[in-house]
Amino acid sequence: MISVINFENIKQLPYGESINIVFDFYSISLKRDFNARFKYGQQQYDFDEGIMFFISPGQVFGVEIEKEAELKHSGWMLHIHPDFLWHTPLAKTIKQYEYFDYSVNEALYLSEKEEATIISLMQNMELEYRSNIDKFSQDIIIAQIELLLNYADRFYHRQFITRKITNHHILNRLEDILTEYFNSDTLAKKGLPTVQYIAETLNVSPGYLSGLLKTLTGQSTQQHIHDKLIEKAKEKLSVTDLSVSEIAYGLGFEHSQSFSKLFKTKTKVSPLEFRQSFN
Repeated sequence: MISVINFENIKQLPYGESINIVFDFYSISLKRDFNARFKYGQQQYDFDEGIMFFISPGQVFGVEIEKEAELKHSGWMLHIHPDFLWHTPLAKTIKQYEYFDYSVNEALYLSEKEEATIISLMQNMELEYRSNIDKFSQDIIIAQIELLLNYADRFYHRQFITRKITNHHILNRLEDILTEYFNSDTLAKKGLPTVQYIAETLNVSPGYLSGLLKTLTGQSTQQHIHDKLIEKAKEKLSVTDLSVSEIAYGLGFEHSQSFSKLFKTKTKVSPLEFRQSFN
């Protein structure tokens, strides 16, 4: 149901061998001094020190050791089968931690202090399940898992803030992508851009992008898309003679009523009331 693994105890793979695995459990890993290449889905990532990442059941995970390379690795791995969480609140809430949907290249970078915190929790869980099992064992381990997940959530939000250069670059690119999309014919042909489309264009996962934006701007990806839409709609309402229906269709809406409802939700006035304010 649950295992804590010290990477130093893992048998080394033959050089040049690659393995692909589909886990049926949650996996939380802390890697240090790792010179192998990991694959997660279609993503590849080369690990440095103090990096943590999360895998959900059903994800494809692979590792490849380059030929003539000496495998060096240390760190910890926690495996949790979903059945272990049955009849506990964590069975539901674990799915709400967005970082289980992040790609490996969106891993969590840890300071020495943060790393020590995570390792201590893993060691506590290992000590607990290797001791005599009693009616308190599962509750104590569940509490440790929840604490670890909450710490990881805190550390990710810290990472969004501290890695300002990279994250601000993503924000700038997001603005450019939305501006280009709303100024092109794509909007009328395909409708509003999806969160998936924006994330793929930025080369990040939807969950990571959402977490980043919420931390830096207080808004989700969908809210950013809607804000750009309203900005474009205000421009057309104020400088063109197009009808509300024509503007709605030009912005990718099949029904003008849907556009008017969203506009009023965002601005507290209808499109016609907004236009009249300029007359």
